[in-house]
Amino acid sequence: MNTQFRKSIAIVMFGWMASEAAAQHANKLLWGDTHLHSSYSVDAYMAGNRSADPDVAYRYAKGEPVIHPYNRTRVQIQQPLDFLSVADHAEYLGVVPLIFSGNVDTSEMSLLARLKSWIIVKFLAYKIKDPTVGTKYYTSLLPVPEIKSGDTRDPVQAAVDAGTDGGLEKLGLVSNETAVRLMASQWQKSMQAADRHYQPGRFTTLVGWEWSQTASGANLHRVIVSDTDGRTASTFDPVGSDDAPYPEQLWDKLEEIASSTGANFVSIPHNANLSKGYMFAKRKLNGDAFDAEYARKRAKWEPIVEVTQIKGDSETHPDLSPADEFADFERFNFYLQAVPQAKDYQIQKGDTARSALQSGIELELVLGVNPFKFGMIGSTDSHSGIASAEEPNFWGKVSTDSIPENKRKYKPGDKDIYANGIDSFNGWSMSAGGLAAVWARDNTREEIIAAMKRRETYATTGPRIAVRLFAGWDFNEVDLISTDFTGIGYAKGVPMGGELTAVEGDRSPSFMVIAFKGALDHNLDRIQMVKSWVNQDGKAQEKVFNIAWSQDRQIDDKGNLLPVGNTVNIRTGKTANTIGAARLATVWRDPEFDPNAEAVYYVRVLQIPTIRHSQLDAVALGVETPYEGPAVIQERAYTSPIWYSPRML
Repeated sequence: MNTQFRKSIAIVMFGWMASEAAAQHANKLLWGDTHLHSSYSVDAYMAGNRSADPDVAYRYAKGEPVIHPYNRTRVQIQQPLDFLSVADHAEYLGVVPLIFSGNVDTSEMSLLARLKSWIIVKFLAYKIKDPTVGTKYYTSLLPVPEIKSGDTRDPVQAAVDAGTDGGLEKLGLVSNETAVRLMASQWQKSMQAADRHYQPGRFTTLVGWEWSQTASGANLHRVIVSDTDGRTASTFDPVGSDDAPYPEQLWDKLEEIASSTGANFVSIPHNANLSKGYMFAKRKLNGDAFDAEYARKRAKWEPIVEVTQIKGDSETHPDLSPADEFADFERFNFYLQAVPQAKDYQIQKGDTARSALQSGIELELVLGVNPFKFGMIGSTDSHSGIASAEEPNFWGKVSTDSIPENKRKYKPGDKDIYANGIDSFNGWSMSAGGLAAVWARDNTREEIIAAMKRRETYATTGPRIAVRLFAGWDFNEVDLISTDFTGIGYAKGVPMGGELTAVEGDRSPSFMVIAFKGALDHNLDRIQMVKSWVNQDGKAQEKVFNIAWSQDRQIDDKGNLLPVGNTVNIRTGKTANTIGAARLATVWRDPEFDPNAEAVYYVRVLQIPTIRHSQLDAVALGVETPYEGPAVIQERAYTSPIWYSPRML
């Protein structure tokens, strides 16, 4: 890339963010986390988060120093977020901290029940004095029946049949009536914190919660976010899996609340990599085939998906994308609820976002509707109240992960390394990520939710890589270096998350993409276009194209590109940053375009190699590189896709 072109790209960056034409469109890049747990979540509290409530979570995200809830160290985010959703589990939200406080009014319970509750609370308080065993003990109280790979049973119904819906009343802690009352009180406090920290134009608090269905060890969780205010949200209850065990029931409940309050909701699936194939299966959970009505409902309520987070990356998997040299990234090898994935589980197509996008275009040929037409985001799923996605400033998933000595539960060669999934919930096996990037008109609740609904979002694994993507039929190199890059992009095409309308004639679509490294991040390696399309047999195919790259490397006749290099010093964690590029841009035309084939495209941007958080801990402790992860990784961004359909002509 010559010097003049680099200067032109710098001009584009200014025009991209500031042009008058862009002001009509989404020209603000906002960074956030839609999936943060406070001490109000049962599992967060049991795992050592006794003090980081919603107020602490918002303060940290806004850039204030706060006290870590477990190690009591002062911690502070490197770059403040633009928005945050404290998405505590709806099931018994905020109840456990109150129970253990000893200040719960249990007068409606019988004397015997109150005595039993007091004894159990005292016993549990003793058991979880060491929070490193808190989550394990909590899980052992609610065993989950296992459905192995290939089992076609409905996981939700199997769990219900096994009687594992449980509840605090079954444990003898508190009556259901008391639990409902306490939940309402804590939900109201959380909503008051959301309104108190909301600063339109500067920092947005999104009302949210998590619908937590982990039936039979299959993670089917959804995070719900809304554009409503906390006062309105206090008038309804967050919908949990105890109220609505199936996703369809969740969407129906959201429809009811939306109709009565005027709120807009987005349901965000996450941890598809731990769903045992159920998250993006081509059939409903009960085994019934999709129909057009179901497909429309799912596409309406789930316009985006969390594709990367602390419990690993769900973009794709090397077993499903063997030709993709970057498919093996931040895999998390253990299931929740003591159901290990790594021992014998075979990855399913329903476990990754890329396979889901492929299933979507296959199903659209049959149903006329694509149930998996979703955009992408990342978020943390931190349970410490600390939204940290930066490798050198990563505070783990649960509070006890903040201490390096607590991060490894097993050593290589241990006989029972996979015997207990929850013991193997290893801090070093976790990923330091991710972030949600949103292209919005303003930093407000309404505009952020609107951007999510139109899928003008993308994911990163932690770095703040800025990416814009447009698709059309007439983009050219002059458009790429225009000071009105964004205005031209909207005028001549569609942004990420959009649908490309077919045109007459023999033309290939053009994609205009530009990426910049984050201000505190490292240089970029390359931009790739990930394409999936349906062949004549109705089966999806995929191919990854290198479309822009740093330095004077050449693509071989198979489309491969030499590695960018590695300037990481694994003993200090520092990266020289003398390779790669601060920005990359291109206009790319699909050389293999078939105007008669359904297709979906998204961009993957790779950063140069940098240190992984586990290696930083290893150096600090004076041990070798942990087996849980490599010393260096290549962080990345995934844009929301753009779809092409010949039927849209």
